[in-house]
Amino acid sequence: MTKPLRDNRDFRLLWLSGLFAVLGGQMSALALPLLVLKETGSAVQAGAVGTVCVGAVLITMLPGGVMADRVERRRLMRVCDVCSLTVVTALTVCVWYGHAPMALVLLVAAAAAVISTVYGPAVFGLMRAVVPAYQMGVATARLQARTQAVRLTGPLLGGALFGVHPALPFAAEAVGLLLSTVCVALVRTRSRARTKAGAVFSRRELMAGLTFLWKIPYLRTVLLVFGLGMNFAFGALTFTALTAFSDGGRSGLGGGFVMTSVSAGALLGALLAQRMNPDRHTRALIVATCWTCVGAAGVMAWYAQPLVAGIVCALCMCLSTVASIGFLSELLIVTPEDRVGRVQSAAGFLSSVVQPLGPLAGGALLTAAGARWAFAVTGCVLAVSALVVTLAPSARAEPAPHQEAGTAEPAAPAAEAPPGPGSPGHTPAGTNRAT
Repeated sequence: MTKPLRDNRDFRLLWLSGLFAVLGGQMSALALPLLVLKETGSAVQAGAVGTVCVGAVLITMLPGGVMADRVERRRLMRVCDVCSLTVVTALTVCVWYGHAPMALVLLVAAAAAVISTVYGPAVFGLMRAVVPAYQMGVATARLQARTQAVRLTGPLLGGALFGVHPALPFAAEAVGLLLSTVCVALVRTRSRARTKAGAVFSRRELMAGLTFLWKIPYLRTVLLVFGLGMNFAFGALTFTALTAFSDGGRSGLGGGFVMTSVSAGALLGALLAQRMNPDRHTRALIVATCWTCVGAAGVMAWYAQPLVAGIVCALCMCLSTVASIGFLSELLIVTPEDRVGRVQSAAGFLSSVVQPLGPLAGGALLTAAGARWAFAVTGCVLAVSALVVTLAPSARAEPAPHQEAGTAEPAAPAAEAPPGPGSPGHTPAGTNRAT
């Protein structure tokens, strides 16, 4: 008899662990730049927090995947939790006593980003051991629904706490990390560490995930076109909408409505994915997402109204979220268990490496040619991506599930625990958990 996912104790604990940590991370993600702005009055220094986070993530993403495959994941998660809790507590104390030097703030932001690059792949690796393959799509959707809901409420709560006292958002994150650590400690499933000869961070180990993805035509095409190209173009599209509908910075209502609609679309997509088994319809969802984005760009080019832009962007984001959940679930199923960390890190790296350039490209197009042509040119880029995923033979040949994936063992009593470190970890101040 099939066991419902809600009866999977370890999955519930992982879900709760992520809830506590992501909520804290979202509160501090807003509070960190506000703290710098309050202390220094410099928007440039406040923006440096985000730059440090993005840079640290991109630099350490591939090594983080290697760690997630070399170390027993549950134990690795606990190590990440303790490190996160330590740096967040230090920042909380400093802010409480009225002295938080810029160097400490940047150190906390960088540490959070680095820890998240280890924790995220370890989470997915442990989930591969906790959740059966036939439930992976629903499990991934539930994690994403949780994260998207927290992203809507976390910044609001963090802003409210910051208004009472600047230290409160960080104190709340510390409490969340402590609760998350307890949840991870109660997980019984363990994914056995894969001990290999050779240097941990050798070129071969760092490139193993990218090599695996490159050798499978379907994964290679989808990640390069849908993950990399569409992320870049959609980032340009939404930034153009934000700027164009904000009346040159004189009003935030139009642009704010578009951004809120995007977040709402992501939440709706994650909720819908739980009922759709998206991993069974991944290619159709990807193709539908690409062509919907093309249509959205065309609509905004010829009918520049914030309400319409918000609706079409929400639709794009809803479909994109469902398709991404399907692809992530598919990727987890086809990846050998001992390579999950490196493959997940490589996929994340490919999807995010050009994402920060999207808003820059959108701003350049908007300045050079105006809103209508910026939307039109972006639509053409999206159309090329849509044609590739629709017509390319490699995008049609979905890979079969990996049949010899590693198995997980129920946790033994503490005295009999297998040696080696352990499991997926957290994101302290300034960054967000991947799950």
